[in-house]
Amino acid sequence: MRICIFGAGAVGSHFAVRLALAGHDVSCVMRGPHLAAVKAKGLTLRVGDAEFSAKVKVSDDPATLGPQDVVISTLKATGLNSLVTGLRPLLRDDTAVVFAQNGIPWWYDIGIPADHPPPPDLAFLDPGGALRAAVARNRIIGGVIFSSNEIVEPGVVMNLSPDRNMLLVGECDDRLSPRIERLRTLLDQASIKSPPAPRIREAIWTKLLTNMSMSVLCLLTGQTARGVREDPALRDVIPRLLEEADSIGHSCFPDVKRTTRTGPAPNHKPSILQDYEQGRPMEIDVLVKAPSAFARAAGLSTPMLDMLAALAIRQAREKGLYRA
Repeated sequence: MRICIFGAGAVGSHFAVRLALAGHDVSCVMRGPHLAAVKAKGLTLRVGDAEFSAKVKVSDDPATLGPQDVVISTLKATGLNSLVTGLRPLLRDDTAVVFAQNGIPWWYDIGIPADHPPPPDLAFLDPGGALRAAVARNRIIGGVIFSSNEIVEPGVVMNLSPDRNMLLVGECDDRLSPRIERLRTLLDQASIKSPPAPRIREAIWTKLLTNMSMSVLCLLTGQTARGVREDPALRDVIPRLLEEADSIGHSCFPDVKRTTRTGPAPNHKPSILQDYEQGRPMEIDVLVKAPSAFARAAGLSTPMLDMLAALAIRQAREKGLYRA
Protein backbone atom coordinates (compact mmCIF):
# COMPACT_ATOMS: atom_id res chain seq x y z
CA MET A 1 0.00 0.00 0.00
CA ARG A 2 1.17 3.54 -0.74
CA ILE A 3 1.31 5.39 2.56
CA CYS A 4 2.47 8.95 3.15
CA ILE A 5 3.44 10.16 6.62
CA PHE A 6 2.82 13.89 6.51
CA GLY A 7 4.91 15.73 9.08
CA ALA A 8 7.36 12.95 9.92
CA GLY A 9 8.99 14.08 13.12
CA ALA A 10 9.75 11.65 15.94
CA VAL A 11 6.46 9.72 16.00
CA GLY A 12 5.92 9.85 12.24
CA SER A 13 9.45 8.66 11.54
CA HIS A 14 9.00 5.72 13.90
CA PHE A 15 5.80 4.70 12.12
CA ALA A 16 7.43 5.20 8.72
CA VAL A 17 10.19 2.70 9.52
CA ARG A 18 7.73 0.14 10.87
CA LEU A 19 5.45 0.42 7.84
CA ALA A 20 8.31 0.32 5.32
CA LEU A 21 9.79 -2.80 6.93
CA ALA A 22 6.33 -4.38 6.71
CA GLY A 23 6.54 -4.06 2.92
CA HIS A 24 4.58 -0.88 2.23
CA ASP A 25 5.58 1.87 -0.19
CA VAL A 26 6.20 4.64 2.35
CA SER A 27 6.91 8.28 1.70
CA CYS A 28 7.38 11.11 4.17
CA VAL A 29 6.88 14.83 4.13
CA MET A 30 9.57 16.27 6.38
CA ARG A 31 11.99 19.16 6.42
CA GLY A 32 15.26 20.58 7.70
CA PRO A 33 18.31 18.57 8.81
CA HIS A 34 16.12 15.49 9.36
CA LEU A 35 15.13 15.54 5.69
CA ALA A 36 18.73 15.97 4.52
CA ALA A 37 19.97 13.10 6.67
CA VAL A 38 17.23 10.70 5.55
CA LYS A 39 17.91 11.54 1.90
CA ALA A 40 21.57 10.73 2.41
CA LYS A 41 21.44 7.57 4.51
CA GLY A 42 17.85 6.46 5.09
CA LEU A 43 15.76 6.50 8.24
CA THR A 44 16.83 4.67 11.39
CA LEU A 45 14.75 3.58 14.37
CA ARG A 46 16.35 2.57 17.67
CA VAL A 47 14.41 0.47 20.18
CA GLY A 48 16.54 -0.41 23.19
CA ASP A 49 19.70 -2.06 21.86
CA ALA A 50 18.07 -2.90 18.52
CA GLU A 51 18.35 -0.73 15.42
CA PHE A 52 16.17 -0.83 12.30
CA SER A 53 16.78 1.07 9.08
CA ALA A 54 14.52 1.67 6.11
CA LYS A 55 14.67 3.45 2.80
CA VAL A 56 11.69 5.74 2.37
CA LYS A 57 10.89 8.45 -0.14
CA VAL A 58 11.22 11.86 1.49
CA SER A 59 10.59 15.41 0.41
CA ASP A 60 9.51 18.79 1.71
CA ASP A 61 7.32 19.09 -1.41
CA PRO A 62 4.33 16.70 -1.34
CA ALA A 63 3.80 17.20 -5.09
CA THR A 64 6.93 15.09 -5.75
CA LEU A 65 5.52 12.04 -3.92
CA GLY A 66 2.42 11.34 -6.00
CA PRO A 67 -1.07 10.07 -5.08
CA GLN A 68 -1.35 7.82 -2.01
CA ASP A 69 -3.71 5.17 -0.69
CA VAL A 70 -3.54 6.63 2.82
CA VAL A 71 -2.09 9.82 4.26
CA ILE A 72 -1.26 9.73 7.97
CA SER A 73 -0.82 13.22 9.35
CA THR A 74 1.40 13.23 12.41
CA LEU A 75 1.64 17.00 12.33
CA LYS A 76 1.03 18.82 15.55
CA ALA A 77 -2.08 20.96 15.62
CA THR A 78 0.10 24.05 15.23
CA GLY A 79 1.45 22.77 11.90
CA LEU A 80 -1.75 21.76 10.13
CA ASN A 81 -1.62 24.78 7.81
CA SER A 82 1.07 22.96 5.82
CA LEU A 83 -1.41 20.14 5.25
CA VAL A 84 -3.96 22.60 3.88
CA THR A 85 -1.51 23.73 1.22
CA GLY A 86 0.24 20.42 0.57
CA LEU A 87 -2.41 17.72 0.71
CA ARG A 88 -4.01 17.93 -2.73
CA PRO A 89 -1.18 16.27 -4.78
CA LEU A 90 -1.34 13.24 -2.47
CA LEU A 91 -5.03 12.55 -3.00
CA ARG A 92 -6.86 10.11 -5.21
CA ASP A 93 -10.65 9.92 -5.18
CA ASP A 94 -10.60 7.40 -2.34
CA THR A 95 -7.54 8.49 -0.34
CA ALA A 96 -8.19 8.54 3.40
CA VAL A 97 -6.48 11.04 5.69
CA VAL A 98 -5.72 9.95 9.25
CA PHE A 99 -5.38 12.82 11.72
CA ALA A 100 -3.18 11.47 14.50
CA GLN A 101 -2.56 14.30 16.93
CA ASN A 102 -2.82 15.29 20.57
CA GLY A 103 -5.84 16.95 22.12
CA ILE A 104 -9.20 17.91 20.69
CA PRO A 105 -8.96 17.73 16.86
CA TRP A 106 -10.32 20.33 14.44
CA TRP A 107 -12.86 17.79 13.04
CA TYR A 108 -14.37 16.86 16.45
CA ASP A 109 -17.87 18.14 15.63
CA ILE A 110 -17.98 16.58 12.13
CA GLY A 111 -20.14 13.46 12.00
CA ILE A 112 -20.62 13.57 15.75
CA PRO A 113 -22.95 10.79 16.98
CA ALA A 114 -26.42 11.79 18.17
CA ASP A 115 -25.77 10.54 21.73
CA HIS A 116 -22.80 12.87 22.23
CA PRO A 117 -23.61 16.09 24.14
CA PRO A 118 -23.44 19.16 21.89
CA PRO A 119 -19.80 20.28 21.83
CA PRO A 120 -18.77 23.89 22.42
CA ASP A 121 -17.82 26.18 19.55
CA LEU A 122 -14.48 24.80 18.34
CA ALA A 123 -14.02 27.12 15.35
CA PHE A 124 -10.77 28.41 16.89
CA LEU A 125 -9.19 25.02 16.10
CA ASP A 126 -9.67 25.64 12.36
CA PRO A 127 -9.41 29.40 11.80
CA GLY A 128 -11.35 30.46 8.73
CA GLY A 129 -12.43 26.86 8.06
CA ALA A 130 -9.29 26.16 6.00
CA LEU A 131 -9.11 22.48 6.97
CA ARG A 132 -12.80 21.90 6.34
CA ALA A 133 -12.34 23.33 2.87
CA ALA A 134 -9.26 21.19 2.16
CA VAL A 135 -10.39 17.83 3.59
CA ALA A 136 -13.77 16.37 2.65
CA ARG A 137 -15.66 14.61 5.44
CA ASN A 138 -15.48 11.24 3.68
CA ARG A 139 -11.67 11.33 3.87
CA ILE A 140 -11.40 11.98 7.62
CA ILE A 141 -10.18 9.23 9.93
CA GLY A 142 -9.51 10.06 13.58
CA GLY A 143 -6.32 8.82 15.18
CA VAL A 144 -4.93 8.64 18.71
CA ILE A 145 -1.24 7.93 19.23
CA PHE A 146 0.25 6.22 22.27
CA SER A 147 4.00 6.18 21.64
CA SER A 148 6.95 8.11 23.08
CA ASN A 149 9.74 8.94 20.64
CA GLU A 150 12.59 11.38 20.22
CA ILE A 151 14.80 12.38 17.29
CA VAL A 152 18.24 11.85 18.79
CA GLU A 153 20.06 13.07 15.69
CA PRO A 154 18.95 13.92 12.15
CA GLY A 155 17.77 10.72 10.48
CA VAL A 156 17.64 8.73 13.73
CA VAL A 157 14.60 8.35 15.99
CA MET A 158 14.58 6.53 19.32
CA ASN A 159 11.48 4.84 20.65
CA LEU A 160 11.12 5.33 24.41
CA SER A 161 8.07 3.12 24.92
CA PRO A 162 8.91 -0.28 23.41
CA ASP A 163 6.03 -1.95 25.23
CA ARG A 164 3.45 0.66 24.29
CA ASN A 165 3.17 1.76 20.67
CA MET A 166 -0.36 2.16 19.40
CA LEU A 167 -2.34 4.08 16.82
CA LEU A 168 -6.09 3.88 17.42
CA VAL A 169 -8.19 4.76 14.37
CA GLY A 170 -11.86 5.36 13.72
CA GLU A 171 -14.33 7.00 11.37
CA CYS A 172 -15.51 10.44 12.46
CA ASP A 173 -19.08 9.09 12.71
CA ASP A 174 -17.94 5.90 14.51
CA ARG A 175 -18.98 3.56 11.66
CA LEU A 176 -17.11 0.27 11.55
CA SER A 177 -16.00 0.55 7.94
CA PRO A 178 -13.95 -1.83 5.76
CA ARG A 179 -11.18 0.76 5.42
CA ILE A 180 -10.81 0.98 9.21
CA GLU A 181 -10.49 -2.80 9.39
CA ARG A 182 -7.85 -2.76 6.64
CA LEU A 183 -5.94 0.05 8.30
CA ARG A 184 -5.96 -1.65 11.69
CA THR A 185 -4.70 -4.86 10.10
CA LEU A 186 -1.77 -3.23 8.32
CA LEU A 187 -0.80 -1.31 11.46
CA ASP A 188 -0.85 -4.48 13.55
CA GLN A 189 1.24 -6.27 10.95
CA ALA A 190 3.79 -3.44 11.18
CA SER A 191 4.07 -3.86 14.99
CA ILE A 192 2.00 -0.74 15.61
CA LYS A 193 -0.83 -1.98 17.80
CA SER A 194 -4.27 -0.87 16.69
CA PRO A 195 -7.00 -2.42 18.85
CA PRO A 196 -10.65 -1.58 18.15
CA ALA A 197 -11.77 1.94 19.03
CA PRO A 198 -15.58 1.85 18.66
CA ARG A 199 -15.91 5.49 19.71
CA ILE A 200 -12.90 7.45 18.50
CA ARG A 201 -13.77 10.55 20.52
CA GLU A 202 -13.78 8.52 23.71
CA ALA A 203 -10.30 7.27 22.77
CA ILE A 204 -9.25 10.90 22.30
CA TRP A 205 -10.46 11.74 25.81
CA THR A 206 -8.70 8.75 27.40
CA LYS A 207 -5.37 10.28 26.40
CA LEU A 208 -6.39 13.90 26.80
CA LEU A 209 -7.40 13.48 30.45
CA THR A 210 -3.74 12.94 31.28
CA ASN A 211 -2.27 15.38 28.76
CA MET A 212 -4.47 18.30 29.81
CA SER A 213 -3.36 17.91 33.41
CA MET A 214 -0.06 16.07 33.83
CA SER A 215 1.62 17.20 30.60
CA VAL A 216 0.76 20.83 31.34
CA LEU A 217 2.09 20.37 34.87
CA CYS A 218 5.34 19.09 33.33
CA LEU A 219 5.45 22.26 31.22
CA LEU A 220 5.06 24.53 34.24
CA THR A 221 7.63 22.68 36.37
CA GLY A 222 10.10 21.72 33.65
CA GLN A 223 10.06 18.11 34.86
CA THR A 224 9.58 14.79 33.15
CA ALA A 225 6.41 12.81 33.75
CA ARG A 226 8.24 10.70 36.32
CA GLY A 227 9.66 13.78 38.01
CA VAL A 228 6.21 15.29 38.42
CA ARG A 229 4.71 12.05 39.70
CA GLU A 230 7.48 11.61 42.27
CA ASP A 231 7.67 15.24 43.42
CA PRO A 232 6.52 15.36 47.08
CA ALA A 233 5.40 18.98 46.68
CA LEU A 234 2.83 17.89 44.06
CA ARG A 235 1.51 14.83 45.88
CA ASP A 236 -1.72 16.54 46.95
CA VAL A 237 -2.10 18.61 43.77
CA ILE A 238 -2.10 15.80 41.22
CA PRO A 239 -5.23 13.95 42.43
CA ARG A 240 -7.22 17.20 42.38
CA LEU A 241 -6.10 17.99 38.84
CA LEU A 242 -6.95 14.51 37.63
CA GLU A 243 -10.35 14.60 39.34
CA GLU A 244 -11.23 17.82 37.52
CA ALA A 245 -9.97 16.42 34.21
CA ASP A 246 -12.06 13.29 34.73
CA SER A 247 -15.17 15.39 35.34
CA ILE A 248 -14.79 17.03 31.90
CA GLY A 249 -14.29 13.72 30.15
CA HIS A 250 -17.27 12.20 31.95
CA SER A 251 -19.49 15.05 30.74
CA CYS A 252 -19.00 13.59 27.23
CA PHE A 253 -18.46 9.90 28.01
CA PRO A 254 -19.63 8.76 31.47
CA ASP A 255 -17.47 5.64 31.38
CA VAL A 256 -14.26 7.15 30.00
CA LYS A 257 -11.11 6.30 31.93
CA ARG A 258 -7.65 7.74 31.79
CA THR A 259 -4.94 5.61 30.23
CA THR A 260 -2.95 3.80 32.86
CA ARG A 261 0.36 2.01 32.79
CA THR A 262 2.14 -0.39 35.09
CA GLY A 263 5.41 0.59 36.72
CA PRO A 264 6.85 4.09 37.11
CA ALA A 265 5.87 6.97 34.87
CA PRO A 266 8.17 7.44 31.85
CA ASN A 267 11.24 9.55 32.47
CA HIS A 268 10.35 11.51 29.36
CA LYS A 269 9.40 15.11 28.68
CA PRO A 270 5.96 15.42 27.08
CA SER A 271 5.79 17.08 23.69
CA ILE A 272 4.37 20.36 25.01
CA LEU A 273 7.46 20.79 27.23
CA GLN A 274 9.80 19.79 24.40
CA ASP A 275 8.16 22.39 22.16
CA TYR A 276 8.55 25.06 24.82
CA GLU A 277 12.22 24.30 25.43
CA GLN A 278 13.01 24.20 21.70
CA GLY A 279 11.08 27.38 20.90
CA ARG A 280 8.42 25.73 18.76
CA PRO A 281 4.74 26.75 18.56
CA MET A 282 2.83 25.02 21.35
CA GLU A 283 -0.39 23.03 21.25
CA ILE A 284 -2.10 25.26 23.80
CA ASP A 285 -5.45 25.40 21.98
CA VAL A 286 -6.02 21.64 21.65
CA LEU A 287 -4.61 20.64 25.05
CA VAL A 288 -5.72 23.56 27.21
CA LYS A 289 -8.21 25.93 25.59
CA ALA A 290 -10.52 23.30 24.05
CA PRO A 291 -10.94 21.20 27.23
CA SER A 292 -11.74 24.42 29.12
CA ALA A 293 -14.45 25.15 26.55
CA PHE A 294 -15.96 21.70 27.17
CA ALA A 295 -15.92 22.36 30.93
CA ARG A 296 -17.79 25.65 30.49
CA ALA A 297 -20.31 24.03 28.13
CA ALA A 298 -21.02 21.38 30.77
CA GLY A 299 -21.30 23.94 33.57
CA LEU A 300 -18.37 22.43 35.47
CA SER A 301 -16.18 24.16 38.01
CA THR A 302 -12.52 23.32 37.36
CA PRO A 303 -10.48 25.89 39.32
CA MET A 304 -7.25 23.88 39.38
CA LEU A 305 -7.26 23.29 35.64
CA ASP A 306 -8.31 26.90 34.98
CA MET A 307 -5.25 28.10 36.90
CA LEU A 308 -3.03 25.60 35.11
CA ALA A 309 -4.35 26.79 31.74
CA ALA A 310 -3.83 30.47 32.57
CA LEU A 311 -0.25 29.84 33.70
CA ALA A 312 0.52 27.73 30.63
CA ILE A 313 -0.82 30.40 28.28
CA ARG A 314 1.14 33.12 30.09
CA GLN A 315 4.35 31.08 29.99
CA ALA A 316 3.95 30.37 26.27
CA ARG A 317 3.16 34.01 25.45
CA GLU A 318 6.20 35.27 27.32
CA LYS A 319 8.37 33.23 24.99
CA GLY A 320 6.42 34.26 21.89
CA LEU A 321 5.06 30.74 21.33
CA TYR A 322 1.36 31.53 21.65
CA ARG A 323 -0.44 34.59 20.28
CA ALA A 324 -4.17 33.88 20.54
